[in-house]
Formats: sequence, C-alpha cells, structure tokens
Amino acid sequence: MTPSAFDRFDALASRVPGEAVTHSLVEDITVPGATIALITLDNQLGASKPTTLGPNTLVELGRTLEILRDRAIAGEIDAVAVTGKPSYLVAGADLTTVKQLRERELGTQMARLGHAAYDLLADLGVPTFAFINGVALGGGLEIALACTYRTVSADAQGIGLPEAFIGLIPGWGGVYRLPRLIGPEAALKIMIENPLGNNRTIGGPEAFDLGIADALFAGEDFLAQSLAWARDVLAGSIPIERPHAADPASGDPEVLSRWDVAAKAARAVVAAKTGDAAPAPAKVLDVFEAGKLATQEESAELEVLALTELMQTPQFRDTVYAFLDVVQRRGRRPAGAPDASLARPVTKVGVVGAGLMAGQLALLFARQLRVPVVMTDIDQARVDKGVAHVHSEVDKLLARGSLSSNSADRVKALITGSVSKEPFADADFVIEAVFEELSVKKQVFAELEAVVSPECILATNTSSLSVTSMAEGLAHPERVIGFHFFNPVAVMPLVEIVRAPKTDEAVLATAFVLAASLKKTGVLVRDAAAFVVNRVLLRLMGEVTAAFDEGTPAEVADSALAPMGLPMTPFTLASMVGLPVAQHVSESLRAAFGDRFHVSANQQALIDAGIKGLWATTADGGKEIPASTMDLLSFGGSPSSSEQVLRRCQDALAEEIGLILEEGVVAGPEDVDLCIILGAGWPMHLGGITPYLDRVGASERVNGRAFHP
Repeated sequence: MTPSAFDRFDALASRVPGEAVTHSLVEDITVPGATIALITLDNQLGASKPTTLGPNTLVELGRTLEILRDRAIAGEIDAVAVTGKPSYLVAGADLTTVKQLRERELGTQMARLGHAAYDLLADLGVPTFAFINGVALGGGLEIALACTYRTVSADAQGIGLPEAFIGLIPGWGGVYRLPRLIGPEAALKIMIENPLGNNRTIGGPEAFDLGIADALFAGEDFLAQSLAWARDVLAGSIPIERPHAADPASGDPEVLSRWDVAAKAARAVVAAKTGDAAPAPAKVLDVFEAGKLATQEESAELEVLALTELMQTPQFRDTVYAFLDVVQRRGRRPAGAPDASLARPVTKVGVVGAGLMAGQLALLFARQLRVPVVMTDIDQARVDKGVAHVHSEVDKLLARGSLSSNSADRVKALITGSVSKEPFADADFVIEAVFEELSVKKQVFAELEAVVSPECILATNTSSLSVTSMAEGLAHPERVIGFHFFNPVAVMPLVEIVRAPKTDEAVLATAFVLAASLKKTGVLVRDAAAFVVNRVLLRLMGEVTAAFDEGTPAEVADSALAPMGLPMTPFTLASMVGLPVAQHVSESLRAAFGDRFHVSANQQALIDAGIKGLWATTADGGKEIPASTMDLLSFGGSPSSSEQVLRRCQDALAEEIGLILEEGVVAGPEDVDLCIILGAGWPMHLGGITPYLDRVGASERVNGRAFHP
C-alpha cells in the first residue's frame, strides 16, 4: 500500500474511537466535455444528525483527496467538487471530539491535520468546486474557502465562522482566505461581529451577495445547476468576477489601510461585547493582523499556534460546556417537557395588546408559523397604530433582504387587528401582552374565556407576576400557561415556559412544541416570582444599586462586574429595560422574597423626575451623571471598592441560584445556566453562571457546596 501523508495522524484519530465519522463518498459525474469527481460528505446518520469534522473524518477526507490527486495527474478526472448530505455541507468541528484532546500536542496535531487536508484540496492539480447546499459552519465553510470556486443554495442557512463564539479561531485557513475573498470589513463581520452578536449566521443569498459564493441557485435543483455551472466554468464560457476581493500582498495602500481600519473597528466590537474578557476574539484579530502580509503557509503556522493555545484555555472548555452541553444538548432536550405527541395544533393566534411587545410577538408568530394572527386593543386608534408598526417592521425585513417580496406580503396579510375579542373565537393560542398589573391581566383572561373555545390555550407574557393567580376564578385554569419572551423578541432565543399547578400536560406539550416552531428554546420553570432570568438579574442589579446608594462612586459600582465580560453594565441595563420596569419587578421580588432584593429610593427619585437613566452622554462621547441628576440623589457613608462589589455580587448570585434550585423553580443548575445564557446574554467563555460561581468560590462560601461537585 502506498504510504499516505495522513498516516502520521493515525495515532490522533485512534484517540477518539467513538467519533461519528463523516465519510467522503466519491462518485464520478460525467458532464459534456469533462469528468467531475463529486465528494459527498455524509455521516449516514439521517437528516437529524449534523455532519461534523473529527480526526477520523479529516484523515479519511485527506486520503480520499490523495487518491483524487493521483487520478487528476493520470488524466482520469478534470475537476473535483464537494457537497454534503441534504441541508448540510458540514456543521464544523466535532466539539465532542475536540474537547477530549486535552494534551497540547494533540491540539497541535488536530490543527495541522485540518491544514493538511484543506491545503491538498486547494492545490489538487485540477479546479475544485464547493457546492454549499446547507449548513456550512467553521471548518465546513473553510472547506468551501479552500476550493477554487463555490456555489450556494438559496435555501442554505447557517453559514458562518463562529469560532470566536466558541473559544477558538477560524484556524483551518478561514482567517486568511475569507478577507482576501470578500474584503476585510465583511470578513470581520463574519468572524467577529456575527459570532459575538448571538452567534448570528447568514443564508445563501447573503453569502452570494458578500462574494463568498460565485453563483446562487435555487434549492430544488441545486446540485444539477451547480454541476452545469461547473461544466461551463471548466469550458471557459462563464467569467468569474470577484469585485470584493482584496489582497494586501499587492501593496495597494488603500487595501493595507482597509485592513488596519477594519481590525480597529473589530477590536472596538470585541471590547463592547466582551469587555476583552474572552481570549478567542482578540486572538482572531491578532492572527488577522499578523497575517496581513504573510503567505498562506505562514498564516497557517500562526493559526496552528493560536488553535493550540486556545484549546488549552479554561475559557474554551467553559465555552464547550456552555454551548455543547447546555445550549445544544439541554436546550434541545428540555427537562420536564411532556411527550410532543400530546401537543395540539396551533392554526390561529391571538395577541391581546397592540404595543411594542405585542407587535413583536405578532410578527414572530406570523413569520414563523405562517398562521393568522389577530391583535386587539382598547380602541381602534391603538389597534391601527400597532398593526401599522408591525407592517413597517416587515418592510424593514424586506429592505434588508431577510424576506422576499412575496413572503413580506404574506406575513402582512396574516396580521390583522380588532377592537373586539370576537375574532379569537376560533384561535388555538392567545397570549396577552398588556400592562404588568395582576388585576388587568386577570380581567383580560376572564374576557377571553367568555369568547374562546374550551381547547384554546391562554398564555401570559408576564415577566414576574403569578400565573397561578391569573388563572384563579377561571372555569378552565388548566389551559393557562406562562410564555415569557425576552426583548428584543426576534433576537433573544429563550422562552420561560411557566407551569401553574393546574396546567395540564397537553397545554404544556403545546407550549414546548410552539417554542421550537418559533425557533426558540423553551425552559420549564415553576410559577415563582420573576421565574429565573429576571430574579437572577434583579438580584445582581440590586446589589450594585445598593452599593451605589451606600456611597460607592457610580463609575466604581457600574464597572465592578467588568471581569465577567457581561454584555452591558448594570446601570446601562437598567436604563435599557426601563427604570420603572426594573423598579416594579424589584418591588414584586421584595414582596415575594423579602429584603434580599433592594428597592432603591434613588432609582425611584429618577423615575419621579422623568429621568430615564443614571448616565448621560457627554459631548465627546463619554458618560457622566449630570449635576441636576446628582441633586436628586442621597447616599450613605459606606463606599465599597470594585473588588468588594464584585465579591458581593458573586455571593448574592450564589445565594439566589441556590434558593431557586432548592425551591424547585427549575430541574437543575444546567437549566439556570441555559436561562441566563439565552435570556440574559451571559458570556459563553464563562461557561454558564453556575460553573463560574463554583470557580470563584462563591458557591462554597455561601452554600457550602459547589453547584457542580
């Protein structure tokens, strides 16, 4: 047998015998004038199991490419193309495998293995094509970038380089090839801005517009069209234009300047999103900048070193726990969810209210479920304004290319308004989004029960009130459930599904199926004040506010949590949520749980004066507390240092989460982590809030034991 360059990686591959191997299945396709060897990447595990890249997969791909290289030399094939099983090119590296490679040398081998395979694909002796038929993430997209040409399906979703989000870098050539293909600004959007923006990915049309792909074809006959296009490219009858390409090696001063400006802007994004507390995004930019004038081989060495270093960091392992174990596994198999077969169909939705939150809900239901949605409010003017606002949001989606013209028209047609609740008579699911006052919500439910069918589910979007109390007095309390979204609804992926004592299994099952249909993650929570996310956040914000009220300088109190790398500071969060809302929830929590929850007299003074936030922006873009605001406030004489505020907050969080688990609000610490990651933007690199509290010692200090022994 002829020795293979990939034999040196056999020992690495043997370390993960349980890998779900994505096989490289080769078929010769004859087109007029050429023979194309088509590699289909397929783990042969059905549609529900994404294809991934572990060492055994990459070794098989490398050896397959060696055979095809020899066939190309022999003149047997004219090109090689790579595609995937339905809906996937490849979903990226197998994190389950990667996290097992704890020895530094194994990490280095894994990094070099990817380069060995992809470099061979990039220099096979004949043109290579990537037919991006579906998800192409991380190493999956880097396979496509290593090819000479690329097509993409209009139906493809989940395209991106999310490594900065999971604690790595696009280290198999992505950080080098992508900016040279589509320009540094767009490349850093894909590599930095999108991953740090709730791990956003793009679809096929956007990939084509950016220049990632050379051609865009409809999904229904994508492979056939891609093969025909490849035939024409090989024949020289189709010119390939790449207007976004930028090569700093050309020495063009404009390109060199763009590289530097784009990197500076991306570092500002990293600082704003992570407080520079996560190492991976900065390392992406380090390699991006260091590789500006490097060759591909020189950049590869930088990438291998960076990957090796990052794979050994605690932040990477924490991220794998948060992303793989919590978000992916726990999120997809929620604790306490009934059998999905019990769920009822939802063919029409009612939304009580026509304000901003109600409008977001109406748009989400119409866009994702494609069912009629009726909004109601107390007068026609409010109804008309609410429906018009939703329609204007659809127009924005159309303008951004997120919806086609036909889809936008259909969504608009699905959303209507009424002053009467009579249109809810045939609705299957009605959700209220009215003022956060228990008596108001009870009245709404009483009015709804007089109109809707006996099977119709009544849901509340309350953020803190008792669902049990809302159901009291109804003829059918078993139909009532909490269905709490987070703002902005289109972006935040969590729904807290609140089961009251009488909520029945079919209603609960419907809620979970509905959340999944809306592309949200549902977490089952017991009916307790503020549930999980707001209870934890308000405890945290309350401690910071209390420290401020006691005399800690605002800049010290507000920046004390910087080591956590939270998405925003506590005072900024309070102003974004709205001081009246934050104060109302704090009052509800104090009523429910006592003086653990601080209700700030200073915050009430700001509310009474109509002031929306503590900080004001200065002329030079900084922030300050105006003297007129300070005149409204009073302080104690017990200031704290930033270290004292941080420890105080850590201990308070450990206490509150310990009580949440003791009370059975959720099934386990993983559910708290899931809620705080998806509902509050807790940083992935901290590995979930409960492992973080274990790591800093707060769990032991307060509860006498770790959340994860």
